[in-house]
Amino acid sequence: MTNNNQTVIDAAIEARDAAYAAYSGYRVGAAIVDDTGGLHVGCNVENASYPLGTCAETGAIAAMVAAGGRRIRTIAVAGGGETLSDCVPCGGCRQRISEFADGDTRVLLLDGKEWRAWSIEALLPKGFTLP
Repeated sequence: MTNNNQTVIDAAIEARDAAYAAYSGYRVGAAIVDDTGGLHVGCNVENASYPLGTCAETGAIAAMVAAGGRRIRTIAVAGGGETLSDCVPCGGCRQRISEFADGDTRVLLLDGKEWRAWSIEALLPKGFTLP
């Protein structure tokens, strides 16, 4: 991975450490580099009234939009219980990422012991779009 990728991966891991996962114990952090080069993070926040919690990717996308970003260049997602492990965005978050992605967007996910870059098309083939 390049230094730029390592920066966004490190930010996702740090956001994961801040997650509120009082019920599942599964913490997730996400970090986005947007079209302006801005870095935005989010973490999962659970709620006793399941399913009212929020996903890390949703929080990072909201932070990006609030800061004026409109395109995801790179997003890293880090998750796991006690230790960092493979974590793939849920279907809803794949659709959310797709809304702000293009063909050049990289989705960085841990695959065993290595970080791997995916396209949103590979993660969400034929995703929903409005005409």
